[in-house]
Amino acid sequence: MSKNVAEQLVEMLVEVGVKRVYAVTGDSLNYFNDAVKRNGKIKWIHVRNEEAGAFAAAAEAELDGIACCAGSCGPGHVHLINGLYDAHRSHVPVIAIASTIPTSEFGMDFFQETNTIKLFDDCSYYNQVATTAAQAPRMFQTAVQHAIHKKGVAVFGLPGDVAQMDAVESITAMQLFNNKPVIRPSDMELNTLAELLNSEKKIMLYCGIGAAEAHDEVVALAAKLKAPVGFSFRGKMSIQYDNPYEVGMTGLLGQPSGYHAMHEADVVLLLGTDFPYVNFMPEKNKVVQIDEKPERLGRRAKLTMGLCGNISDSVSALLPLVEEKKDESFLKAQLEFYQKVIERQQVYVKDRGEENKIQPEFVAETLNRLAAQDAIFTVDTGMCCVWGARFIDGTGERKMLGSFNHGSMANAMPMAIGAALAHPEKQVIALCGDGGLSMLLGDLATIKQYNLPIKLIVFNNRALGMVKLEMEVDGLPDNETDMINPDFALVAQAMGFKGITVSKPEEVETAISHALIEDGPVLLNIMTNPNALAMPPKIEWAQVKGMTESMAKLMLGGKMSEVLDTIKSNYKHLGEVL
Repeated sequence: MSKNVAEQLVEMLVEVGVKRVYAVTGDSLNYFNDAVKRNGKIKWIHVRNEEAGAFAAAAEAELDGIACCAGSCGPGHVHLINGLYDAHRSHVPVIAIASTIPTSEFGMDFFQETNTIKLFDDCSYYNQVATTAAQAPRMFQTAVQHAIHKKGVAVFGLPGDVAQMDAVESITAMQLFNNKPVIRPSDMELNTLAELLNSEKKIMLYCGIGAAEAHDEVVALAAKLKAPVGFSFRGKMSIQYDNPYEVGMTGLLGQPSGYHAMHEADVVLLLGTDFPYVNFMPEKNKVVQIDEKPERLGRRAKLTMGLCGNISDSVSALLPLVEEKKDESFLKAQLEFYQKVIERQQVYVKDRGEENKIQPEFVAETLNRLAAQDAIFTVDTGMCCVWGARFIDGTGERKMLGSFNHGSMANAMPMAIGAALAHPEKQVIALCGDGGLSMLLGDLATIKQYNLPIKLIVFNNRALGMVKLEMEVDGLPDNETDMINPDFALVAQAMGFKGITVSKPEEVETAISHALIEDGPVLLNIMTNPNALAMPPKIEWAQVKGMTESMAKLMLGGKMSEVLDTIKSNYKHLGEVL
């Protein structure tokens, strides 16, 4: 019996290493679903919302290099978009199957019709619809090549009637060409860079996710240059461990030490980072950027040099050209300052908080101590990113996943689904905000359905914490950022797995310890301090002024108790922190 197009595509997915399809099935997707079932080498994961499926696929792709999600025509496509935006902006290869209405109904305003080309244009590198059986394998192979080599999303439109057609053998290549070329600057460019680094006294290295596979080369370069090493959030897990030169992060989530080293250096060497915040970049010193994508060069800072290259290849070629520096004074000063910053960060950890106002820093630090050396963490956008960035340490084996470029809410729990399915042998821990978890709450049922041993740590501050802070530093009294939450522990229990509410600081360590050794999923609903502030590495006068104005407006509005709570929670330690 001849195979149909859907079966042909499933065979191609198997060949490129796809293990799962995250989807909600529907009429136009049913033949593809059936082909997955009969093939037996790919597992169909029934999520409750296609957005969760796209987030799960993004997590699996970041960990393992390729993943697949699918959505049926109309609403299924629309639900995919947010998760696909996240995958695309994070530069992870995801194949999205967008099944569509029958080809005979195209352009007729048919039930659930969407224009997939327009819909997915801004969140994909490849985005086409096959309308014949002969097109399908050729287009699909091209889609996979785009996803892998451009590092992003490829959308393959599959009309329901095309999925049923008899497969046609492709007249072109069907395999994946998974090339790994050597990419580095020219000899002339490397010599010019080496001359610059050799001539200046104070060098700082700042690394992003593009340097993830260059840990040893970065440390070797730092040793020669006596250079402190900072990193972006996405670069942290790969660069921080076994690195005696690290001085932390800069940016909104970072520490003063990373910001200080970057601004005190004569030369800042940006390695594989497209750090987005221009206002944290130095303006008076020399900045050199090396990136595999030359279109990114110079869009965050004025550059002395902009070079195209893979970081491992480039630094390996640069190392023999660099002279070892003797003066360690700049490096020692930055490391001493970083140590003071780390000590100051412990202020709120030691404080621990009080009943129903547990300090989130204490929760994150406890989690860091108790979690496995090779744990996979996922973090919701917002305050959970702050606590993850500052208190979860890299070990060389840990991974941390989040919506770091797209900045979506609700990503931590579905990303944990993808991570747990891809790596059942590892501890998977999701740091969830109450706002984020609420947004895709239904996919707790997916966790139960596949009995995934995910540990959901809910930082329940009863507010959209980061948004509240943003309003206050702009001088605005927060409005409608409060959340009336369900009892998340009871919700987890209703879904069929263990849920526990933690309201006292002395309960935190025991609750986390027990959760981590539990065989199945656990949700810890931790009642954190709603007034905990994330102090940025550089405090602008405008932010102080804005916070003062915000507090004044709240007092005039009759919310004196709220102002006093904020002051009590944060400013009793302000002198120690600063």
